[in-house]
Formats: sequence, structure tokens, C-alpha cells
Amino acid sequence: MVQATVADTIHYSILASGSGGNATYLETAGHRILIDAGLSGKQLEQRMEAIGRSLDQVEALFVTHEHSDHSHGVGVLARRYGMPVYANAGTWAAVEGKIGKIAPDQKQLLAPGKFLDLGDLQVEAFAVSHDAAQPQFYQIHHDDQSFVILTDTGYVSDRVVQTIKNADGYLIECNHDPEMLRMGPYSWPLKQRILGDTGHLSNEEGAGALMEVIGKRTKRVFLGHRSQHNNMRSLAHLTVASILENHDFGVDHDFKLADAEPDQPSPLLSL
Repeated sequence: MVQATVADTIHYSILASGSGGNATYLETAGHRILIDAGLSGKQLEQRMEAIGRSLDQVEALFVTHEHSDHSHGVGVLARRYGMPVYANAGTWAAVEGKIGKIAPDQKQLLAPGKFLDLGDLQVEAFAVSHDAAQPQFYQIHHDDQSFVILTDTGYVSDRVVQTIKNADGYLIECNHDPEMLRMGPYSWPLKQRILGDTGHLSNEEGAGALMEVIGKRTKRVFLGHRSQHNNMRSLAHLTVASILENHDFGVDHDFKLADAEPDQPSPLLSL
């Protein structure tokens, strides 16, 4: 267990968010966890070092789904640091053979709709609509605080909205601009996949989801999982900010709107 040397809140850093790799670090006074490990072990070590933390302090790794931009470093981290890895049954079956051997006692199950209670930190898994075996994302709870990670979904259902409504912080997907995607270099089947109900949220769809879930408690929203080919940071930010402001949301007044990056970690922030 981590010594109680940090304030009684959730601290977090989005280590990477994008089509090339995803990972988020979260800590409380008592526990330190990682959500996804979509970079190499070396890259993850460097990003943790950049925020003043080390992977040997991480107690558990939670995997959202088997796609390599979320699972690439899972096996390396499990073998190198001995941490337990949590995923649902479908993801474990799908990732088999892709991440190397992991000791059986490190392979832990956490199904959609279930909570893992670590004491001063609880992890809630919820199912999403994505073209993976059994995709799920996570809401992290500490006392009456919560932080939500929601990327890689074709749409946000009413059930998910009710699960994640009025969180203190969000990392939410704004993957693509539909026009850039349609005019871009991808094949038509891949474009259809991204645009479909098991694909990814566009900038406009991300904004629409945020309008459903932002509440009085919400302090910071990160826009993430931005496509390097079908989006731009400035376009995603402007699109979401404009839609929210046009619907009377107090962007950068009631809450901070920020951009998660693929190539550098965010500072270690607190809720």
C-alpha cells in the first residue's frame, strides 16, 4: 500500500491518449493504478518518470480491451513488475497469445457492471459499444469523487450516461472530424467502421455525450483518443467548446476543457 503522502483526493495523469497508444495513471493516498498500457514498457517508464512516479509503485493494471493501442505493454509490465492485471473474460480470451505469458495468479477478472474495492479507491467497469471482444471502460471512485475514462465507443448509451453522469473529471473521446475522415486516406470499409455504432466518437458526438453527463461537480474535461490522420487538436477543441458554449455550458469557467496528447503526459493533476 502507498504511504499517505498525498492529499485526500484523486491525482491523475493521462500518460498518452491517441490512436498510437493509451494509458492513464491514477492515485489516492492509499493506492496507485494504471488504466491501459498501450505503449512499450520503456515509453511507459519514461512517462511515469516525467510525472515523478515509477511503475514499481503501481499496484494494479486495468485493461479496457484487446486492441494494441490499449494493450501493447500489458505483458511487459505484468512480467517486469509483477502487478495484477484486471480485464473481463472476453478481453482475456481475445488478448491470449498477443501479449506473451502472464502468471495465472496475475490474471484477474473484472466484469462490466462490477466494482473492485481497494479501500480508498474503487474501480467500476462499464460496457461500451466498440468492435472488440468485450470492451469496457472505467470510472474511478474515491469518497464522493469520481474520474471517468471513456474512449473507443461508437455511441454513448443511456445506460452509460446514467453510470458516469456528474463526475468530477472526464477523459472522453473526440476521435475524428467526419469530413476529414471521409476525405482522408483510409479505405472505405475502415471509414465505415470508424463512423459506425461500434467505431469511435466524432468531435460532435463527443460534445453531445458531454452535454449529457457534465454536472455541477465536473471540474475538468480532457478530449482524447484524437486520430492523427482524421482530426486536429485545435479543431476538436474548437468544435467541442463551441457546441458546449452554444448550449450554455460554462467552458473554462465552470470547468476546464483540456486536450490529452498522444506524445506526452499531462501534469499530475488533482480533482
